[in-house]
Amino acid sequence: MARKIIVLGAGMVGVSVAWHLVRRGHDVTLVDRREPGLETSFGNAGIIQREAVRPYAFPRDIATLLRVVPNRQVDIRYRPTGMLSAAGPLLNYWLNSSGKRYERIVTEWASLIMRCQNAHAPMIEAAGAEALVRKGGWLELYRTQKEFEERQKEAQENHERFGVEYEALDAEALYAKEPHLAKGLVGAIHWTQPWMVSDPGGLVQAYARSFAAQGGHIKQASVEDVLQVEGGWRVNTSEGPMEAEQVVVALGPWAGELLGRLGMKVPLFVKRGYHMHYSAEGDAKLNHWVMDAEKGFLLEPMRAGIRLTTGAELADLESPPQYKQLAAAEKVARKLFPLGKRRDSQPWKGARPCLPDMKPVIGPAPNKEGLWLAFGHGHQGFTLGPATGELLAQMMDGEEPAVNMAPFRVDRF
Repeated sequence: MARKIIVLGAGMVGVSVAWHLVRRGHDVTLVDRREPGLETSFGNAGIIQREAVRPYAFPRDIATLLRVVPNRQVDIRYRPTGMLSAAGPLLNYWLNSSGKRYERIVTEWASLIMRCQNAHAPMIEAAGAEALVRKGGWLELYRTQKEFEERQKEAQENHERFGVEYEALDAEALYAKEPHLAKGLVGAIHWTQPWMVSDPGGLVQAYARSFAAQGGHIKQASVEDVLQVEGGWRVNTSEGPMEAEQVVVALGPWAGELLGRLGMKVPLFVKRGYHMHYSAEGDAKLNHWVMDAEKGFLLEPMRAGIRLTTGAELADLESPPQYKQLAAAEKVARKLFPLGKRRDSQPWKGARPCLPDMKPVIGPAPNKEGLWLAFGHGHQGFTLGPATGELLAQMMDGEEPAVNMAPFRVDRF
């Protein structure tokens, strides 16, 4: 039976949830303070990461921790205030990052990742967005033989357990694919399954247009409050109140604040990131998305130019930007590939919504009938949005979801 549903948040996750619900015949309104795809979904590396079957673990070895402490690295930086405010979640993140805990999390996480492309494919087709998507995979670059060999062992294990496809490239094979990279690299892992998107925000916007074409409604307004009322829920917005039988909270890093007002404490913290676009010098060309694995940044040949995306910054959600991490990444990146001038007037900043067990929240809110949750995807909201939408829509319609969703319930905390 068709129901009236409000989806809060118009990033990849929220748009995907709304798309699946309207496709099932529901009356769906998508609400966000900005147009679809202009927050976190706008600024990522633009990879639908079928190979990402292991979530990012917190460093456990002493050498890595000592390397991070001076706070000058490209891959991870921190602010003391951000570390302090997220101390509890970060401690649990550290505890969950090794041994049997981590291996259980990997199995649960991989059950979502393995669905990512089958979930994106029908949305890409319906949105007519094929021109934004390039297949053929991306390259993970290595500078030292030891790190390269260790990564190959993990890649082979992921192939055997989760069907991840890859090719190990020696230096000669790597430079045949990317002749303009600086010499000195020992090789690369070519992850052959992933799909690359030349305009991540543009893909979200295409999905949103497809949602609207199927009868969905998009409302640009700030969410001020969410209240349970007789027969459902009221959402107070800057453009006036709205009511519906059900509400989905897909607000990414802003979900925790709203749920706190509803009496639900969720251990959400953020990993912030930055990007900048560049031209290439002379006739240099970057043929693939590439990651400098031992330094911790990516270069992606996108519509807007070559995008440089940084690693993680542990900081409070709304603290002002600091561009030192981006500057450090740019310095190393210019030695790897002949980047030209900056194309953006200022760097972009976004925040990845993270939870201490590295898994998202997908499912019903306990003791709050009609309230559903979809957030906390960490680095993989862009990859997992469509799979999340598909699975949550199945749950909301009372169907048995295609994946065991118990590990993703919010009451696990």
